[in-house]
Amino acid sequence: MSETIFALASGRGRAGVAVMRLSGPLAGSALDRLCGVRPAARMARLAPLRDPENGEVIDRALVLWFPAPASFTGEDVAELHVHGGRAIVTRLTAVLTGLGLRPAGPGEFTRRAFEAGKLDLSQAEAIADLVDAETEAQRRQALRQLDGAMGRLYEGWRDRLKVLLARLEALIDFPDEGLDDAIEGAVLEGAAVLRAEIAAHLANGRRGERLRDGFEIAITGAPNVGKSSLLNRLSASEVAIVSDIPGTTRDVIEVALDLGGYRVLLIDTAGLRETDDPIEREGVRRALARAEGADLRLQVIVPGDAPPPESPGRESILVLNKCDLGAGPAGALPVSALSGQGIDGLLAAIATRVAARLDSAEAPAITRARHRLAVEEAVASLDRALLPGFLPAELRAEDLRLALRALGRVVGAVDVEDLLDVIFFEFCIGK
Repeated sequence: MSETIFALASGRGRAGVAVMRLSGPLAGSALDRLCGVRPAARMARLAPLRDPENGEVIDRALVLWFPAPASFTGEDVAELHVHGGRAIVTRLTAVLTGLGLRPAGPGEFTRRAFEAGKLDLSQAEAIADLVDAETEAQRRQALRQLDGAMGRLYEGWRDRLKVLLARLEALIDFPDEGLDDAIEGAVLEGAAVLRAEIAAHLANGRRGERLRDGFEIAITGAPNVGKSSLLNRLSASEVAIVSDIPGTTRDVIEVALDLGGYRVLLIDTAGLRETDDPIEREGVRRALARAEGADLRLQVIVPGDAPPPESPGRESILVLNKCDLGAGPAGALPVSALSGQGIDGLLAAIATRVAARLDSAEAPAITRARHRLAVEEAVASLDRALLPGFLPAELRAEDLRLALRALGRVVGAVDVEDLLDVIFFEFCIGK
């Protein structure tokens, strides 16, 4: 029998409502002890909550009861919607502990839902993403994943792999049954089609990860072209120190923005120049590294500067800062970080680039490094299974089996006990 757990699921504060959630075999009896009469299933009831020891009223609460298995965790679940004062929450915590319940660990409610088959592992992770979502795009992506879109995609691939594997194993296990030798060819043809679909899913420019973690934009250029001033203007805050002294910015500075519903990370970098100062030289090295890995670069120049050389394969926007001092090369966006001139146009241009890269109605995108590693392993296993020339059917079958297991790790369709500890530890308490 599992322990009964409780946690403050949401809310707390002087004007707020706190939701205390209970899950496990003692949830019903605890509810009976607190409010006397258990409400009808899935019907809200206003009731006084009393301390079972002395009958003192703790609070008047909205109480809900969800008997197993029709609940989030698949267990008996009760919810107490109380006033969010600290004294009420503290008293309830003490009373519930005295009734034999224990505080939940991070993600324990969601883990129980997964173990009860209410969610697959990708849906469980989507709950954490939904709680952490800061932008509309992150919210939409997490909801699609929570609705099971990713699970359905991966389970569809797994079902096809199971059929292919079963056919190949039939050839191996029953060599004297006169099975058609063409079956192996058909299996390999099906595996090749599947491999192409999974590889296309993998090669989407890391769209899902960028939606979840943020689209990186590096502000680059020579010293004193106004990179830090531009960062402050774009972020509408004084996050970077600005001075006329070259080399003021020594380290990488990041600031997150919600731009058109997308999470964007603006990165201010050290001015790119040759220097004998070891600290500034390290700043330049870091600047080059971040610019190399960024999704987009704002290459800042001032009037009189020549445009920087193009970097093949690197998307960039040429920005002419201090445009009030003169003209710049064709194609440069004129702005003034000092006065704000042209900033709205630059933000619109950035938003257009970000949306073009991230806005898509295609199949669910990979959102975590864990997913990507598993899918890469599945593709590698299929590549081995599809090696040309003679290869024993047993070896091809084993590689199909490895691909099946790799995809299963994304949705939790294999033994992943150690993995679960890592995943759910990242959750907040009460989820």
